[in-house]
Amino acid sequence: MSAEHHTLQYQSGFGNEYATEAVPHALPQGRNSPQRAPLDLYPELISGTAFTAPRHENRRTWVYRRQPSVVAGRYQPYTQSLWTTGGDREAAMAPEPLRWNPIPFEPGVEQDFVDGMRTLVANGDADAQTGMGTLVYLATRSMEQRAFVNADGEMLIVPQQGRLRITTEMGVLDVKPGEIALLPRGVVFKVALLDGPSRGYVCENYGANFRLPELGPIGSNGLANARDFQAPVAAFEESGKPYELIKKFGGRFWQAPTKSSPFNVVAWHGNLAPVKYDTVNFMTIGSISFDHPDPSIFTVLTSPSDTPGTANCDFVIFPPRWLVMEDTFRPPWYHRNLMSEFMGLVYGEYDAKPGGFKPGGASLHNCMVPHGPDEEAFEKASNAPLAPQKLDNTLAFMFESRYRFIPTAFAMTQAPLDQDYADCWAGLKDQFAGHDN
Repeated sequence: MSAEHHTLQYQSGFGNEYATEAVPHALPQGRNSPQRAPLDLYPELISGTAFTAPRHENRRTWVYRRQPSVVAGRYQPYTQSLWTTGGDREAAMAPEPLRWNPIPFEPGVEQDFVDGMRTLVANGDADAQTGMGTLVYLATRSMEQRAFVNADGEMLIVPQQGRLRITTEMGVLDVKPGEIALLPRGVVFKVALLDGPSRGYVCENYGANFRLPELGPIGSNGLANARDFQAPVAAFEESGKPYELIKKFGGRFWQAPTKSSPFNVVAWHGNLAPVKYDTVNFMTIGSISFDHPDPSIFTVLTSPSDTPGTANCDFVIFPPRWLVMEDTFRPPWYHRNLMSEFMGLVYGEYDAKPGGFKPGGASLHNCMVPHGPDEEAFEKASNAPLAPQKLDNTLAFMFESRYRFIPTAFAMTQAPLDQDYADCWAGLKDQFAGHDN
């Protein structure tokens, strides 16, 4: 980036009206697109919502760059066959729970963040702007003179192994396991690996932009605070070296050459911006009397659907927290939900599946598919002394959607599918026997 801006800097807030410049006086004052912008920069508007979206939902940013993004070569098809889009409704899927062990890195295979992406499950339709895809990335090399832009959806990145440096048009984000990054649809970025091979999860959201959930009876404070989200300050690359630009558009991939870096934004202002968030700042809400509240109290971000209260996608986390409920079965109970749940584990142990769910692994419980604690967790929770208990060194998450998740061919045939997952409930006995006289 610019020689004057090596140090990472951030601005606080989610959906704020930011204003930042890497060079003094690069932002125009009082006008978005003056006849001649300061420093002879090119104004360019990036709209993340329709122009006529309500003001409180409207997302857009003006960038002032050394060259406009139209300066690129002709696009040619690019192959990335494991990153698929939307659900294959022709695929027959039994109404059963599924679980995957952590996907291993392939020996001798060098791939960056884009080529190392694999879709596990998906639903909806990117062109219809509904639904989402859930992916795992396995990256072993940084993106150097290579950049990526996703026109199909915004990307929520959840690193599980290794820190990432995400260079975007609007600046740089460093993201480590335990943090998340949210990259708007259509914003160019590249990913460098800071700790060697990196693995993590991605939600590719085709629907409404993620936003903070309403708090309702919780009140004005709680869950994720807007001020704890961090957006980058303006920074740009001096390099005139050519780049390869990869674009995802309509579920297909394309590549085009550029004569110089696409990271050439000297200043920008607006409320459409990449952000990162550290989950340690999540204010967990829980019961302090009895019973186990619904997991909606763990929602960090939500992408609403056209049905109020029913999300296109909720991003939910299960961070370290105290359990103090009296006369209560403390892990999640056995349940069947309208919403479909994809779960991943960043680190530690998940209390409903001790030992069976590994960091980097995943599980899928679709609409009305029963699930809950395995036999070990049930026995432990049914007989444990109910003293205050701290769940520590753990971070699990869910991508929860109103639409059924459909596994890909990769997920069912190449990923390490746990064929014995259902056995974790096989030992649960009919405890009513003997009480029915």
